[in-house]
Amino acid sequence: MTISSPALPTSPWFIRLLDSIAEFTGTTTAWLTGIMVIVTAIVVGLRHGFDIGSIGLQESVTYMHAAVFMLGAAYTLKNDGHVRVDILHKKMSPRSRAWVEVLGSLLFTLPVMIFIGWGSLEFVQESWRINEGSTDSGGIGGVYLLKTLLPVMAVSVGLQAIAELLRSLLVLMNMAPTNVDKIGEQPAC
Repeated sequence: MTISSPALPTSPWFIRLLDSIAEFTGTTTAWLTGIMVIVTAIVVGLRHGFDIGSIGLQESVTYMHAAVFMLGAAYTLKNDGHVRVDILHKKMSPRSRAWVEVLGSLLFTLPVMIFIGWGSLEFVQESWRINEGSTDSGGIGGVYLLKTLLPVMAVSVGLQAIAELLRSLLVLMNMAPTNVDKIGEQPAC
């Protein structure tokens, strides 16, 4: 719902920076889905073909799965992939959509990310303090790394929510055209 036409400048550098961070983490972690499929096939092949089980490989799939969702959440927010009532949202004017985005960021996304980030800190710190590992023999030792994804996700989604909030405020202040989806994109025809 925002910017880039010849009459208006491109987005402020900090919005572009936050967008590029989300884009990088999202596209990078997307590669994990392919690796996860391969590792899952190996686990199944070893189990059913050779009667060999590997706790470490099975846990690695869990770690990758968590990383894909936790690190890809900001990318999903940036690209409007989170759940919303599209039937209502698409019928709204660009300014109404901007208001929905501002209120959604301020009343839902940012408070929830603060709650998750703040609420997970003690949990994650304790995991690092005891160097928490798998409870299963042969499992992956770095459970603390997996738990660290919680506050990392909260920060990354929170930063992207700030970018979306600022982008919407630009629309509301008439500092952005309203006929494009994102800052920096060309107007829709």
